[in-house]
Amino acid sequence: MGTSEHSDATEQRFDAADAAPVLLDTHGVVSGWSGGGERLLGYAAAEVVGRKVVELLMPEDAARVPALAEQCRRGGGWSGILTAKHRNGHPVPLMVRVVEAQLCPDPERWIALVTDLARAPGWEMSRSVLEQMATRSPLGIAIVDTDLRYVWSNDALAQFGGGPPQDRIGRRLADIQPGLDSERLEAKMRQVLETGEAVVGYEQVGRVQSAPHRQCCHAMSFTRLNDGNGYPLGVYYTAMDITDRYLARQRLALLDRAGEHIGRSLDVVRTAQELADVAVPGLADFVAVDLLESVLAGAEPTPGPPSDSAMVTLRRAGHGSVRDGVPETVIRIGETARYRPESPPVRVLTSGESWHEEQLDPQAEDWVATAPGHPAATLVGLGLHSMMIVPIRSRGITMGVTSFFRRDRPDPFDAQDLALAEEFVARAAICVDNARRYTRERDAALVLQRSLLPSHLPEQDAVDVTACYRPADELTGLGGDWFDVIPLSGARVALVVGDVPGHGIDGAAAMGRLRTAVQTLADLDLPPEEVLAHLDDLVSRGAREEDARSAIQAVGSSCLYVVYDPVSGQCAMASSAHPPPALVTPDGTVSFPDLPIGPALGTGGLPFEAAEFCLAEGTVLALHTDGLLAVDPREPGREPELDAGRERLRNALELRDPSLDGRCVAVVDALVPARPNDDVALLMARTHRLGAGQVASWDLESDPAVVAEARKKVTRQLSEWGLDELAYTTELVVSELVTNAIRYASGPIRLRLIVERALICEVSDAGASAPHLRHPRTTDEGGRGLFLVSQFSQRWGARYTLDGKVIWAEQSLTEQTDEPLSDTDEPAAGTDGPPPETTR
Repeated sequence: MGTSEHSDATEQRFDAADAAPVLLDTHGVVSGWSGGGERLLGYAAAEVVGRKVVELLMPEDAARVPALAEQCRRGGGWSGILTAKHRNGHPVPLMVRVVEAQLCPDPERWIALVTDLARAPGWEMSRSVLEQMATRSPLGIAIVDTDLRYVWSNDALAQFGGGPPQDRIGRRLADIQPGLDSERLEAKMRQVLETGEAVVGYEQVGRVQSAPHRQCCHAMSFTRLNDGNGYPLGVYYTAMDITDRYLARQRLALLDRAGEHIGRSLDVVRTAQELADVAVPGLADFVAVDLLESVLAGAEPTPGPPSDSAMVTLRRAGHGSVRDGVPETVIRIGETARYRPESPPVRVLTSGESWHEEQLDPQAEDWVATAPGHPAATLVGLGLHSMMIVPIRSRGITMGVTSFFRRDRPDPFDAQDLALAEEFVARAAICVDNARRYTRERDAALVLQRSLLPSHLPEQDAVDVTACYRPADELTGLGGDWFDVIPLSGARVALVVGDVPGHGIDGAAAMGRLRTAVQTLADLDLPPEEVLAHLDDLVSRGAREEDARSAIQAVGSSCLYVVYDPVSGQCAMASSAHPPPALVTPDGTVSFPDLPIGPALGTGGLPFEAAEFCLAEGTVLALHTDGLLAVDPREPGREPELDAGRERLRNALELRDPSLDGRCVAVVDALVPARPNDDVALLMARTHRLGAGQVASWDLESDPAVVAEARKKVTRQLSEWGLDELAYTTELVVSELVTNAIRYASGPIRLRLIVERALICEVSDAGASAPHLRHPRTTDEGGRGLFLVSQFSQRWGARYTLDGKVIWAEQSLTEQTDEPLSDTDEPAAGTDGPPPETTR
């Protein structure tokens, strides 16, 4: 139960029109009762007169009556709130004013004016109380008339500048505070005058007369004042300085923005630029981010101070300015910034502690960052007046420095600004370090990728070939899908695609293991089904080795191995859990061969089977991984059946493009989203057939006398091909190979010459024994045949057929070079076949 008291009751004004008077004698006995009292409490006059007033009050207030009576005698009256007891028992809160009735004879000495508190807003305070409330309020308070000119203000408003209250009278806000946006504030006042709706908590940011060199924020509220008829007299407003709260909110917003915008990529330079972009203009007018060279390269920064030298070199990784073109610096992104060893930036770089200068020294030009060929400039000459340097530090190592400057904002950096800068630079440092470490890991991964995937495809005349690879892991660029093109003997070529489960480095390592194994098996000239059988054994053995993580990763891999012979047009292929290739005939018809699909590598099961097809010249083989047929990730849960995937591939392959390279990219773009769920590899090859003039063959008797005849046939053929310069070495090779076939083999012997990028000499027989290269001693009479063949040939070897074996040797007609994936091959000198279109 609250009580409000005032000792000077005679000065207080009270509207008695609505009050019920009660007469009391000096002993507190009711001596007079009115109809108003009866309406308030329900007692008739006969029930009240003669009773003590305490009997009409609630017990807690009845106990106060003696003290209140003493106060009335001392002060001549009392005013406050009491709670009476209604006739039916419920409490009635009352506003009571007791005054001395000097005109009345004793014993009626006191008059109590009683008003129902529930229907009255409160008793009317004295003018002195109201003046104290307004003038002593800590809030700035002012009243302006309808012309928005000051008519009254309190002393607290003077704390914002503009002079004492009497100096404001008759003036407008723009005259008092020119640093504020007076037009906007007066617009708010006019809005309140017109609508009568109060504006509460409006925030105004600007510079007031009491603090002209820093921005302040004030919370302002506007209320219209009306006369007795409801017409506006003016506007009453309050102002409170909330600069600290505003700055704290701004700092939190800046930290939120830093967390949202810094580190959105794993690129060191972009992260540094994001740091500069966040700080401007929220904290500084110009920011420069300089990093160590090793950080930009992804290497681990060297701890400790920089090496002693005339200048310490950093590299500008990011900067930002409130002015277009960043006029505060001559150093551009990527250029070197040089500092003297004793300069603040180098001290910060060395110590790892921030440096702060509220007012820059006009003579501090010796350490300003310069670029080679550009003269040094003074900081003050650039208009910069306040500066902070914060180290970019993570895991105890400083990677660079961030410099903050103010130019247009007159207020200098303070301790809170430095703390804020250190906070979000620390956040940025973590992102820079992550980007640096990612750069290092990604560079290592790309080196691994370049060593595992063919960046150059070998030259050969059997097919025009191009490839497109799109990994699911966009960060490392690595995946488990792979492809290869392997030249074989007899002008044949092997086309291979494979798919290893998983992505990233583990998948790439397993993929590299398989690709190396396939290349080794291809050198043995084994049939496709035998290559896959050996590959399956390798994966199974590796999976049993506990330390062979890449081998375990390879379990469940798929592989498609295709061998194409440009002499006969025959194509043999075998699959290990891999989809068959698409075949596009020269007329554009797309089909999928009926190929037996064997088990995945390392899983065991049925043996592998091969299928053979005869391909017309110009047929395109599209070897691909299963990612090319996967459902679009934008349609989750709608993985199509194999037939539906093939239909999509068929439609894409029917799009004709004059370039095989362009056609390959178009197919991948049409079927694969930018961020696929699975790795995708597509290898496309257009077949060629060697002309009849590029192949010559003879059947020979198993008689030593035919060796001389074989040499003659070869010499005549080389003359027709214009290769007379190879006649001597070719005669020697043919002589040795035919002699060995007659001596060590049985059955029919066949000699074949093929000319393309190399001159190929083949001798086939029915024997199954493998030839062995020997290194005879000087006293040996024989055993030099294959040794001489190896010395006069670029490469030689043997392959086995259903009827026996073939010993072959190649002599180069051109320099053996690999063209980049995007280069175009030139026609090989001395060949009749058309040049390949592209190799990738």
